Amino acid sequence: MSEKSKKSSKSIAELEHENSILRTEIDDLKLRLEHMNEILVNMQRARFGQSSEKQKYVSPGQLSVFNEAEAEQDPKAPEPDEKTIIVPEHKRKPKRPLADRMAELPSEDVILELPEDERYCPSCGNSLRIMGKKFLRKELVVIRKQIKVVNYYTYTYTCDNCEKNKGVTRIYTVQPPEPLIKHSYASPSLVADVMTQKYLDGVPLARQEKIWLRDGFDLSRATMANWMIKVAEKWLKPLYKLMKKQLLAGSVVYADETVVQVLKEDGKTPQSDSRMWVYGSDIRSGRAIRIFEYQPDRTGERPKRFLSSFKGYLVTDGYTAYNAVENVTRCGCWAHMRRAWRDAMPKGATTQNSKAAIGYDYCNKLFALEKKWKTQTNAERLKSRQYKSEKIVDEYYLWVRSLDPVIGSKLEDAVNYALNQEQYLRTFLKNGEVEISNNFAENAIRPFVIGRKNWLFSDTVKGAKSSAIIYSLIETAKANGIEPYTYLNLILTDMQYMGRPFSNEELESFMPWSEEIKESIATRTKPAPLTEE
Repeated sequence: MSEKSKKSSKSIAELEHENSILRTEIDDLKLRLEHMNEILVNMQRARFGQSSEKQKYVSPGQLSVFNEAEAEQDPKAPEPDEKTIIVPEHKRKPKRPLADRMAELPSEDVILELPEDERYCPSCGNSLRIMGKKFLRKELVVIRKQIKVVNYYTYTYTCDNCEKNKGVTRIYTVQPPEPLIKHSYASPSLVADVMTQKYLDGVPLARQEKIWLRDGFDLSRATMANWMIKVAEKWLKPLYKLMKKQLLAGSVVYADETVVQVLKEDGKTPQSDSRMWVYGSDIRSGRAIRIFEYQPDRTGERPKRFLSSFKGYLVTDGYTAYNAVENVTRCGCWAHMRRAWRDAMPKGATTQNSKAAIGYDYCNKLFALEKKWKTQTNAERLKSRQYKSEKIVDEYYLWVRSLDPVIGSKLEDAVNYALNQEQYLRTFLKNGEVEISNNFAENAIRPFVIGRKNWLFSDTVKGAKSSAIIYSLIETAKANGIEPYTYLNLILTDMQYMGRPFSNEELESFMPWSEEIKESIATRTKPAPLTEE
Protein backbone atom coordinates (compact mmCIF):
# COMPACT_ATOMS: atom_id res chain seq x y z
CA MET A 1 0.00 0.00 0.00
CA SER A 2 1.32 3.42 -0.93
CA GLU A 3 2.15 6.07 1.64
CA LYS A 4 -0.67 8.19 0.26
CA SER A 5 -3.21 5.34 0.77
CA LYS A 6 -2.02 4.79 4.32
CA LYS A 7 -2.53 8.45 5.14
CA SER A 8 -5.97 8.34 3.54
CA SER A 9 -6.97 5.22 5.53
CA LYS A 10 -5.71 6.75 8.72
CA SER A 11 -7.69 9.91 8.11
CA ILE A 12 -10.89 7.93 7.56
CA ALA A 13 -10.35 6.00 10.80
CA GLU A 14 -9.70 9.17 12.69
CA LEU A 15 -12.80 10.78 11.21
CA GLU A 16 -14.93 7.80 12.17
CA HIS A 17 -13.56 7.99 15.73
CA GLU A 18 -14.23 11.73 15.92
CA ASN A 19 -17.68 11.16 14.48
CA SER A 20 -18.38 8.57 17.16
CA ILE A 21 -17.25 10.97 19.89
CA LEU A 22 -19.39 13.75 18.47
CA ARG A 23 -22.45 11.49 18.27
CA THR A 24 -21.96 10.54 21.91
CA GLU A 25 -21.68 14.20 22.86
CA ILE A 26 -24.80 15.03 20.84
CA ASP A 27 -26.75 12.22 22.54
CA ASP A 28 -25.55 13.47 25.92
CA LEU A 29 -26.55 17.04 25.07
CA LYS A 30 -29.96 15.84 23.90
CA LEU A 31 -30.48 14.11 27.25
CA ARG A 32 -29.38 17.22 29.10
CA LEU A 33 -31.70 19.36 26.99
CA GLU A 34 -34.58 16.99 27.65
CA HIS A 35 -33.82 17.12 31.37
CA MET A 36 -33.69 20.93 31.33
CA ASN A 37 -37.00 21.00 29.45
CA GLU A 38 -38.51 18.81 32.18
CA ILE A 39 -37.27 21.25 34.82
CA LEU A 40 -38.67 24.21 32.86
CA VAL A 41 -42.06 22.54 32.36
CA ASN A 42 -42.29 21.76 36.08
CA MET A 43 -41.29 25.28 37.04
CA GLN A 44 -43.95 26.69 34.73
CA ARG A 45 -46.47 24.18 36.06
CA ALA A 46 -45.61 25.10 39.65
CA ARG A 47 -45.89 28.82 38.96
CA PHE A 48 -48.77 29.04 36.52
CA GLY A 49 -50.50 25.64 36.58
CA GLN A 50 -53.09 24.14 38.89
CA SER A 51 -51.93 23.34 42.40
CA SER A 52 -53.95 20.13 42.69
CA GLU A 53 -53.52 16.94 40.72
CA LYS A 54 -57.30 16.78 40.47
CA GLN A 55 -58.60 18.93 37.61
CA LYS A 56 -61.99 19.40 39.25
CA TYR A 57 -60.49 21.43 42.06
CA VAL A 58 -59.33 24.16 39.68
CA SER A 59 -61.79 25.90 37.43
CA PRO A 60 -60.63 26.66 33.88
CA GLY A 61 -61.32 30.35 34.51
CA GLN A 62 -59.52 30.62 37.85
CA LEU A 63 -58.33 34.23 38.33
CA SER A 64 -56.26 36.25 40.73
CA VAL A 65 -57.78 37.87 43.79
CA PHE A 66 -56.71 41.31 42.56
CA ASN A 67 -59.14 41.56 39.66
CA GLU A 68 -61.65 39.06 41.00
CA ALA A 69 -64.58 41.49 41.29
CA GLU A 70 -64.18 42.85 37.75
CA ALA A 71 -63.41 39.52 36.10
CA GLU A 72 -66.12 37.52 37.86
CA GLN A 73 -68.85 40.11 37.32
CA ASP A 74 -71.86 38.71 35.51
CA PRO A 75 -75.03 40.84 35.40
CA LYS A 76 -77.06 37.72 34.60
CA ALA A 77 -75.69 35.66 37.48
CA PRO A 78 -78.54 34.43 39.70
CA GLU A 79 -78.66 35.15 43.43
CA PRO A 80 -78.39 32.02 45.61
CA ASP A 81 -81.80 30.97 46.85
CA GLU A 82 -82.60 29.63 50.29
CA LYS A 83 -82.30 25.97 49.31
CA THR A 84 -79.32 25.78 46.99
CA ILE A 85 -75.79 27.14 47.09
CA ILE A 86 -73.91 27.27 43.78
CA VAL A 87 -70.24 26.33 43.83
CA PRO A 88 -67.91 26.03 40.79
CA GLU A 89 -68.55 22.97 38.62
CA HIS A 90 -71.55 21.61 40.55
CA LYS A 91 -74.49 22.27 42.88
CA ARG A 92 -74.96 20.93 46.37
CA LYS A 93 -77.35 21.32 49.24
CA PRO A 94 -75.81 23.06 52.25
CA LYS A 95 -75.58 21.33 55.59
CA ARG A 96 -77.93 24.00 56.93
CA PRO A 97 -80.34 25.70 54.51
CA LEU A 98 -79.98 29.46 54.29
CA ALA A 99 -83.63 29.85 55.28
CA ASP A 100 -82.96 28.07 58.61
CA ARG A 101 -79.98 30.28 59.36
CA MET A 102 -81.87 33.46 58.47
CA ALA A 103 -84.78 32.42 60.71
CA GLU A 104 -82.40 32.45 63.71
CA LEU A 105 -81.18 35.99 63.07
CA PRO A 106 -82.78 39.07 64.62
CA SER A 107 -85.01 40.74 62.06
CA GLU A 108 -86.93 43.94 61.60
CA ASP A 109 -89.62 45.04 59.18
CA VAL A 110 -89.43 48.16 57.05
CA ILE A 111 -92.94 49.39 56.17
CA LEU A 112 -93.19 51.64 53.14
CA GLU A 113 -96.18 54.00 53.37
CA LEU A 114 -97.58 56.86 51.34
CA PRO A 115 -97.11 60.27 52.95
CA GLU A 116 -100.30 61.49 54.63
CA ASP A 117 -100.78 64.30 52.12
CA GLU A 118 -100.79 61.74 49.28
CA ARG A 119 -103.33 59.32 50.79
CA TYR A 120 -106.13 60.59 48.56
CA CYS A 121 -107.62 59.01 45.47
CA PRO A 122 -106.42 60.98 42.40
CA SER A 123 -109.69 60.05 40.67
CA CYS A 124 -112.36 61.16 43.18
CA GLY A 125 -110.42 62.83 45.99
CA ASN A 126 -111.60 60.48 48.79
CA SER A 127 -109.06 59.33 51.42
CA LEU A 128 -107.36 55.96 50.87
CA ARG A 129 -107.54 53.11 53.36
CA ILE A 130 -105.02 50.27 53.89
CA MET A 131 -106.32 47.09 52.28
CA GLY A 132 -103.29 44.84 52.79
CA LYS A 133 -99.53 44.45 53.16
CA LYS A 134 -97.34 43.06 50.36
CA PHE A 135 -93.94 41.38 50.94
CA LEU A 136 -91.23 42.78 48.65
CA ARG A 137 -87.83 41.28 49.54
CA LYS A 138 -85.30 40.30 52.22
CA GLU A 139 -81.89 41.87 52.76
CA LEU A 140 -79.01 40.87 55.02
CA VAL A 141 -77.68 43.89 56.92
CA VAL A 142 -74.16 44.04 58.36
CA ILE A 143 -73.54 45.82 61.66
CA ARG A 144 -69.86 46.56 62.25
CA LYS A 145 -68.31 45.05 65.34
CA GLN A 146 -69.52 46.64 68.53
CA ILE A 147 -67.02 47.50 71.25
CA LYS A 148 -67.99 48.16 74.85
CA VAL A 149 -66.30 48.46 78.23
CA VAL A 150 -67.21 45.96 80.96
CA ASN A 151 -66.51 47.19 84.49
CA TYR A 152 -66.22 44.50 87.17
CA TYR A 153 -67.43 45.26 90.68
CA THR A 154 -67.98 43.00 93.62
CA TYR A 155 -70.15 43.62 96.65
CA THR A 156 -68.56 43.26 100.07
CA TYR A 157 -70.62 41.73 102.86
CA THR A 158 -70.37 41.95 106.63
CA CYS A 159 -72.11 40.34 109.60
CA ASP A 160 -73.79 42.92 111.87
CA ASN A 161 -74.45 40.29 114.55
CA CYS A 162 -70.76 39.38 114.93
CA GLU A 163 -69.80 43.02 114.99
CA LYS A 164 -72.43 43.87 117.63
CA ASN A 165 -72.12 40.85 119.95
CA LYS A 166 -68.47 39.79 119.42
CA GLY A 167 -66.88 43.05 118.44
CA VAL A 168 -65.45 41.41 115.33
CA THR A 169 -65.97 42.82 111.86
CA ARG A 170 -66.08 40.03 109.32
CA ILE A 171 -65.96 40.96 105.60
CA TYR A 172 -66.95 38.57 102.84
CA THR A 173 -66.77 39.03 99.09
CA VAL A 174 -67.21 37.11 95.85
CA GLN A 175 -64.22 35.34 94.33
CA PRO A 176 -63.76 37.22 91.02
CA PRO A 177 -62.79 35.52 87.76
CA GLU A 178 -59.05 35.58 87.18
CA PRO A 179 -58.05 38.10 84.48
CA LEU A 180 -56.51 36.66 81.34
CA ILE A 181 -53.51 38.93 81.84
CA LYS A 182 -52.86 40.93 85.00
CA HIS A 183 -53.12 44.70 84.68
CA SER A 184 -54.50 44.40 81.16
CA TYR A 185 -57.85 45.24 79.58
CA ALA A 186 -57.66 42.12 77.36
CA SER A 187 -60.93 40.17 77.54
CA PRO A 188 -61.64 36.66 76.21
CA SER A 189 -63.64 38.07 73.30
CA LEU A 190 -60.93 40.60 72.40
CA VAL A 191 -58.09 38.06 72.51
CA ALA A 192 -60.18 35.48 70.61
CA ASP A 193 -60.89 38.10 67.92
CA VAL A 194 -57.19 38.95 67.47
CA MET A 195 -56.26 35.26 67.40
CA THR A 196 -58.82 34.24 64.79
CA GLN A 197 -57.95 37.19 62.56
CA LYS A 198 -54.25 36.37 62.64
CA TYR A 199 -54.23 32.58 62.69
CA LEU A 200 -57.46 31.79 60.85
CA ASP A 201 -57.95 34.72 58.46
CA GLY A 202 -54.25 35.45 57.93
CA VAL A 203 -54.46 39.12 58.99
CA PRO A 204 -51.08 40.07 60.49
CA LEU A 205 -50.95 42.11 63.68
CA ALA A 206 -49.56 45.12 61.80
CA ARG A 207 -52.69 45.21 59.66
CA GLN A 208 -54.95 44.66 62.67
CA GLU A 209 -53.25 47.63 64.32
CA LYS A 210 -54.39 49.81 61.40
CA ILE A 211 -57.91 48.39 61.55
CA TRP A 212 -58.15 49.28 65.24
CA LEU A 213 -56.82 52.74 64.48
CA ARG A 214 -59.65 53.25 61.96
CA ASP A 215 -62.08 52.40 64.76
CA GLY A 216 -60.47 55.03 66.98
CA PHE A 217 -58.29 52.80 69.16
CA ASP A 218 -54.50 52.96 69.34
CA LEU A 219 -53.89 49.23 69.94
CA SER A 220 -50.28 48.46 69.03
CA ARG A 221 -49.09 45.26 67.39
CA ALA A 222 -46.57 44.80 70.25
CA THR A 223 -49.41 44.74 72.77
CA MET A 224 -51.37 42.21 70.71
CA ALA A 225 -48.23 40.06 70.27
CA ASN A 226 -47.76 40.03 74.07
CA TRP A 227 -51.37 38.92 74.47
CA MET A 228 -50.90 36.03 72.04
CA ILE A 229 -47.81 34.74 73.85
CA LYS A 230 -49.10 35.18 77.40
CA VAL A 231 -52.56 33.72 76.78
CA ALA A 232 -51.17 30.76 74.81
CA GLU A 233 -48.67 29.96 77.55
CA LYS A 234 -50.93 30.50 80.55
CA TRP A 235 -54.35 29.34 79.36
CA LEU A 236 -54.12 27.32 76.14
CA LYS A 237 -51.00 25.24 76.76
CA PRO A 238 -52.72 22.79 79.18
CA LEU A 239 -55.34 22.08 76.48
CA TYR A 240 -52.57 21.69 73.88
CA LYS A 241 -50.76 19.13 76.05
CA LEU A 242 -53.92 17.08 76.56
CA MET A 243 -54.68 17.11 72.81
CA LYS A 244 -51.14 15.90 72.11
CA LYS A 245 -51.50 13.12 74.70
CA GLN A 246 -54.77 11.94 73.16
CA LEU A 247 -53.30 12.09 69.64
CA LEU A 248 -50.40 9.84 70.61
CA ALA A 249 -52.79 7.39 72.29
CA GLY A 250 -54.50 6.79 68.93
CA SER A 251 -53.66 4.21 66.28
CA VAL A 252 -52.85 6.41 63.24
CA VAL A 253 -50.90 9.67 63.04
CA TYR A 254 -50.29 11.79 59.93
CA ALA A 255 -47.20 14.03 59.85
CA ASP A 256 -45.77 16.82 57.72
CA GLU A 257 -43.57 19.90 58.12
CA THR A 258 -42.98 23.27 56.50
CA VAL A 259 -40.63 26.24 56.71
CA VAL A 260 -40.98 29.05 59.23
CA GLN A 261 -38.56 31.94 59.67
CA VAL A 262 -37.72 33.13 63.19
CA LEU A 263 -35.76 36.39 63.36
CA LYS A 264 -34.38 36.18 66.89
CA GLU A 265 -33.11 32.65 67.52
CA ASP A 266 -29.91 31.78 69.38
CA GLY A 267 -27.15 30.47 67.15
CA LYS A 268 -29.00 31.20 63.89
CA THR A 269 -29.08 34.11 61.48
CA PRO A 270 -32.43 35.84 60.80
CA GLN A 271 -32.31 34.53 57.21
CA SER A 272 -32.08 30.85 58.23
CA ASP A 273 -35.08 28.54 58.13
CA SER A 274 -36.70 26.76 61.05
CA ARG A 275 -39.59 24.29 60.88
CA MET A 276 -43.21 23.99 61.88
CA TRP A 277 -44.20 20.33 62.18
CA VAL A 278 -47.80 19.16 62.19
CA TYR A 279 -49.15 15.86 63.50
CA GLY A 280 -52.79 14.86 63.25
CA SER A 281 -55.49 12.25 63.31
CA ASP A 282 -58.66 12.12 61.25
CA ILE A 283 -62.25 11.38 62.15
CA ARG A 284 -61.78 7.65 61.47
CA SER A 285 -59.57 7.58 64.54
CA GLY A 286 -62.51 8.72 66.66
CA ARG A 287 -61.50 12.36 67.02
CA ALA A 288 -59.88 14.84 64.68
CA ILE A 289 -56.78 16.42 66.25
CA ARG A 290 -54.16 18.79 64.83
CA ILE A 291 -50.95 19.44 66.75
CA PHE A 292 -48.40 21.98 65.52
CA GLU A 293 -44.89 21.99 66.95
CA TYR A 294 -42.14 24.52 66.33
CA GLN A 295 -38.57 23.18 65.99
CA PRO A 296 -35.33 24.85 64.83
CA ASP A 297 -34.63 22.21 62.15
CA ARG A 298 -36.08 19.25 60.22
CA THR A 299 -33.80 16.46 61.43
CA GLY A 300 -35.18 13.03 62.27
CA GLU A 301 -34.64 13.71 65.95
CA ARG A 302 -37.70 16.01 65.95
CA PRO A 303 -40.41 13.50 64.93
CA LYS A 304 -38.57 10.78 66.88
CA ARG A 305 -38.87 12.75 70.10
CA PHE A 306 -42.44 13.91 69.49
CA LEU A 307 -43.65 10.38 68.62
CA SER A 308 -41.56 8.53 71.21
CA SER A 309 -44.65 7.15 72.98
CA PHE A 310 -46.63 6.42 69.80
CA LYS A 311 -46.91 2.78 68.70
CA GLY A 312 -49.27 2.83 65.73
CA TYR A 313 -49.26 3.66 62.00
CA LEU A 314 -47.35 6.75 60.86
CA VAL A 315 -48.39 8.22 57.50
CA THR A 316 -45.82 10.54 55.89
CA ASP A 317 -44.29 11.61 52.61
CA GLY A 318 -40.97 10.12 51.47
CA TYR A 319 -38.77 12.36 53.65
CA THR A 320 -36.03 10.16 55.14
CA ALA A 321 -36.05 11.91 58.54
CA TYR A 322 -39.11 9.84 59.49
CA ASN A 323 -36.92 6.73 59.34
CA ALA A 324 -35.59 7.78 62.75
CA VAL A 325 -39.00 7.21 64.38
CA GLU A 326 -39.01 3.91 66.26
CA ASN A 327 -41.74 1.37 67.06
CA VAL A 328 -44.14 2.56 64.35
CA THR A 329 -45.47 1.09 61.12
CA ARG A 330 -44.59 3.47 58.32
CA CYS A 331 -47.17 4.27 55.64
CA GLY A 332 -46.37 5.94 52.31
CA CYS A 333 -48.22 8.61 50.38
CA TRP A 334 -49.75 7.78 47.00
CA ALA A 335 -50.45 11.49 46.41
CA HIS A 336 -46.71 12.13 46.40
CA MET A 337 -46.26 9.13 44.12
CA ARG A 338 -48.84 10.51 41.72
CA ARG A 339 -47.16 13.92 41.86
CA ALA A 340 -43.83 12.37 40.86
CA TRP A 341 -45.41 10.88 37.70
CA ARG A 342 -47.12 14.19 36.98
CA ASP A 343 -43.80 16.02 37.20
CA ALA A 344 -42.35 13.60 34.65
CA MET A 345 -45.18 14.11 32.15
CA PRO A 346 -44.38 16.33 29.16
CA LYS A 347 -47.01 18.61 27.66
CA GLY A 348 -49.71 16.70 25.85
CA ALA A 349 -48.81 13.43 27.57
CA THR A 350 -51.23 10.51 27.23
CA THR A 351 -51.05 6.86 28.20
CA GLN A 352 -50.26 6.12 24.55
CA ASN A 353 -47.16 8.33 24.30
CA SER A 354 -45.87 8.75 27.87
CA LYS A 355 -44.75 6.20 30.47
CA ALA A 356 -45.22 8.83 33.17
CA ALA A 357 -48.87 9.19 32.13
CA ILE A 358 -49.34 5.43 32.61
CA GLY A 359 -47.96 5.66 36.17
CA TYR A 360 -50.18 8.65 36.81
CA ASP A 361 -53.19 6.67 35.57
CA TYR A 362 -52.41 3.76 37.92
CA CYS A 363 -52.45 6.18 40.88
CA ASN A 364 -55.72 7.73 39.74
CA LYS A 365 -57.35 4.29 39.67
CA LEU A 366 -56.45 3.77 43.33
CA PHE A 367 -57.77 7.20 44.33
CA ALA A 368 -61.02 6.61 42.41
CA LEU A 369 -61.59 3.42 44.40
CA GLU A 370 -60.82 5.19 47.69
CA LYS A 371 -63.42 7.83 46.89
CA LYS A 372 -65.96 5.09 46.21
CA TRP A 373 -65.24 3.45 49.59
CA LYS A 374 -65.17 6.65 51.64
CA THR A 375 -68.27 5.81 53.70
CA GLN A 376 -67.25 2.22 54.42
CA THR A 377 -66.14 1.11 57.88
CA ASN A 378 -62.46 0.35 58.43
CA ALA A 379 -63.11 -3.39 58.19
CA GLU A 380 -65.20 -3.02 55.01
CA ARG A 381 -62.62 -0.78 53.38
CA LEU A 382 -59.81 -3.20 54.20
CA LYS A 383 -61.71 -6.01 52.49
CA SER A 384 -62.40 -3.85 49.44
CA ARG A 385 -58.74 -2.86 49.20
CA GLN A 386 -57.51 -6.42 49.43
CA TYR A 387 -59.99 -7.49 46.78
CA LYS A 388 -59.39 -4.69 44.23
CA SER A 389 -56.60 -2.28 45.16
CA GLU A 390 -54.01 -4.98 45.88
CA LYS A 391 -54.30 -6.32 42.33
CA ILE A 392 -53.73 -2.84 40.91
CA VAL A 393 -50.71 -2.28 43.17
CA ASP A 394 -49.18 -5.65 42.17
CA GLU A 395 -49.70 -4.89 38.47
CA TYR A 396 -48.30 -1.39 38.99
CA TYR A 397 -45.04 -2.64 40.49
CA LEU A 398 -44.57 -5.25 37.76
CA TRP A 399 -44.86 -2.40 35.27
CA VAL A 400 -42.52 -0.09 37.27
CA ARG A 401 -39.79 -2.75 37.32
CA SER A 402 -39.99 -3.10 33.55
CA LEU A 403 -39.02 0.56 33.02
CA ASP A 404 -35.53 1.65 32.03
CA PRO A 405 -35.58 5.44 32.48
CA VAL A 406 -32.89 7.81 31.29
CA ILE A 407 -30.43 8.64 34.05
CA GLY A 408 -31.10 12.06 35.56
CA SER A 409 -34.61 12.37 34.14
CA LYS A 410 -37.82 13.08 36.05
CA LEU A 411 -39.02 9.67 34.97
CA GLU A 412 -36.07 8.13 36.81
CA ASP A 413 -37.00 10.17 39.90
CA ALA A 414 -40.54 8.77 39.77
CA VAL A 415 -39.33 5.19 39.30
CA ASN A 416 -36.85 5.52 42.16
CA TYR A 417 -39.53 6.99 44.42
CA ALA A 418 -41.85 4.08 43.61
CA LEU A 419 -39.19 1.43 44.29
CA ASN A 420 -37.75 3.07 47.42
CA GLN A 421 -41.20 3.62 48.94
CA GLU A 422 -42.77 0.30 47.92
CA GLN A 423 -42.82 -1.14 51.44
CA TYR A 424 -44.56 1.96 52.79
CA LEU A 425 -46.89 2.46 49.81
CA ARG A 426 -48.28 -1.05 50.37
CA THR A 427 -49.12 -0.49 54.06
CA PHE A 428 -52.60 0.88 53.40
CA LEU A 429 -53.51 -2.62 52.17
CA LYS A 430 -53.06 -3.92 55.74
CA ASN A 431 -55.22 -1.47 57.69
CA GLY A 432 -58.55 0.03 56.66
CA GLU A 433 -58.12 2.98 59.01
CA VAL A 434 -55.00 4.22 57.21
CA GLU A 435 -55.61 6.65 54.37
CA ILE A 436 -54.01 6.14 50.97
CA SER A 437 -52.15 9.45 51.14
CA ASN A 438 -50.76 12.05 53.51
CA ASN A 439 -53.08 14.71 52.10
CA PHE A 440 -54.69 14.90 55.52
CA ALA A 441 -51.50 16.30 57.11
CA GLU A 442 -50.80 18.52 54.11
CA ASN A 443 -54.31 19.98 54.34
CA ALA A 444 -53.85 20.49 58.07
CA ILE A 445 -50.67 22.52 57.57
CA ARG A 446 -52.00 24.50 54.60
CA PRO A 447 -53.67 27.26 56.72
CA PHE A 448 -50.29 27.88 58.34
CA VAL A 449 -48.60 28.10 54.93
CA ILE A 450 -51.26 30.52 53.64
CA GLY A 451 -51.06 32.63 56.79
CA ARG A 452 -47.26 32.69 56.56
CA LYS A 453 -47.55 34.52 53.23
CA ASN A 454 -49.16 37.41 55.12
CA TRP A 455 -47.07 37.60 58.29
CA LEU A 456 -43.88 36.15 56.69
CA PHE A 457 -41.98 35.37 59.92
CA SER A 458 -42.08 35.00 63.70
CA ASP A 459 -40.06 37.47 65.71
CA THR A 460 -38.96 35.15 68.52
CA VAL A 461 -38.86 31.46 69.39
CA LYS A 462 -41.41 32.09 72.14
CA GLY A 463 -43.71 33.65 69.54
CA ALA A 464 -43.29 30.68 67.19
CA LYS A 465 -44.12 28.22 69.98
CA SER A 466 -47.17 30.24 70.99
CA SER A 467 -48.28 30.30 67.35
CA ALA A 468 -48.03 26.50 67.27
CA ILE A 469 -50.33 26.24 70.30
CA ILE A 470 -52.91 28.66 68.89
CA TYR A 471 -52.85 27.03 65.45
CA SER A 472 -53.39 23.64 67.11
CA LEU A 473 -56.53 24.74 68.93
CA ILE A 474 -57.98 26.65 65.98
CA GLU A 475 -57.40 23.87 63.45
CA THR A 476 -58.64 21.17 65.84
CA ALA A 477 -61.80 23.19 66.45
CA LYS A 478 -62.32 23.52 62.68
CA ALA A 479 -61.74 19.79 62.17
CA ASN A 480 -64.50 19.06 64.70
CA GLY A 481 -67.00 21.46 63.13
CA ILE A 482 -66.62 24.16 65.80
CA GLU A 483 -66.33 27.82 64.79
CA PRO A 484 -62.87 28.88 66.10
CA TYR A 485 -63.74 32.33 67.46
CA THR A 486 -66.73 30.96 69.37
CA TYR A 487 -64.58 28.13 70.74
CA LEU A 488 -61.70 30.36 71.90
CA ASN A 489 -64.04 32.92 73.44
CA LEU A 490 -65.96 30.20 75.30
CA ILE A 491 -62.99 28.34 76.77
CA LEU A 492 -61.12 31.51 77.77
CA THR A 493 -64.27 32.84 79.45
CA ASP A 494 -65.02 29.65 81.37
CA MET A 495 -61.43 28.91 82.37
CA GLN A 496 -61.24 32.25 84.19
CA TYR A 497 -63.70 30.92 86.75
CA MET A 498 -61.78 27.69 87.44
CA GLY A 499 -59.10 27.29 90.05
CA ARG A 500 -55.58 26.31 89.14
CA PRO A 501 -54.22 23.83 88.35
CA PHE A 502 -56.91 22.59 85.98
CA SER A 503 -58.03 19.03 86.57
CA ASN A 504 -57.90 16.50 83.76
CA GLU A 505 -61.70 16.27 83.87
CA GLU A 506 -62.01 20.05 83.44
CA LEU A 507 -59.61 20.04 80.49
CA GLU A 508 -61.47 17.10 78.91
CA SER A 509 -64.66 19.16 78.99
CA PHE A 510 -62.96 21.82 76.86
CA MET A 511 -61.90 19.48 74.05
CA PRO A 512 -63.60 20.49 70.76
CA TRP A 513 -65.20 17.05 70.40
CA SER A 514 -66.68 16.99 73.93
CA GLU A 515 -70.44 17.06 74.41
CA GLU A 516 -70.02 19.84 77.01
CA ILE A 517 -68.46 22.15 74.43
CA LYS A 518 -71.10 21.39 71.82
CA GLU A 519 -73.92 22.03 74.31
CA SER A 520 -72.32 25.26 75.58
CA ILE A 521 -71.85 26.61 72.07
CA ALA A 522 -75.40 25.68 71.07
CA THR A 523 -76.76 27.45 74.16
CA ARG A 524 -74.64 30.59 74.05
CA THR A 525 -74.84 31.25 70.31
CA LYS A 526 -78.62 30.98 70.17
CA PRO A 527 -80.04 34.49 69.51
CA ALA A 528 -82.22 36.04 72.18
CA PRO A 529 -85.89 36.31 71.23
CA LEU A 530 -87.04 39.72 70.04
CA THR A 531 -89.41 41.59 72.34
CA GLU A 532 -91.74 44.46 71.58
CA GLU A 533 -91.03 47.74 73.32
